[in-house]
Amino acid sequence: MTTSQKQEPFNPFDPTGMFKDVRYGTLDAWSKMMIQMVNTDVYAQATGAILDAWTSTSVPFRKAMETVMTQVLSNLSMPTRSDVISLGERLTNIEMRLDDLEAKLDEKRHGPGKAAAGSKAKPTPGEK
Repeated sequence: MTTSQKQEPFNPFDPTGMFKDVRYGTLDAWSKMMIQMVNTDVYAQATGAILDAWTSTSVPFRKAMETVMTQVLSNLSMPTRSDVISLGERLTNIEMRLDDLEAKLDEKRHGPGKAAAGSKAKPTPGEK
């Protein structure tokens, strides 16, 4: 029995009391045994080997599913994962160019030395 459970005295009128005690004892024994087994290097190595084998055998299945999903999405006129990634990269590139343009405009507006300090100190009318 675990320490969090109270030890109840034996009650002869409780038909399930003995089964409860056996269950708690069995669960406690299994728990201790499993904790000891899982905390060994052999278990960690075996788990790693199983995960490596599973990962290497699941690659063809994953690629097949990816191909099927790409075909289904294109048939439904929906963007694929690569389409969304490409769009994200393009938007990032546009955002970087806009930042560069804004920095050049600030530089021309405030002069070369004041652009970096001025853009942080005084927000433009559209900024919050």
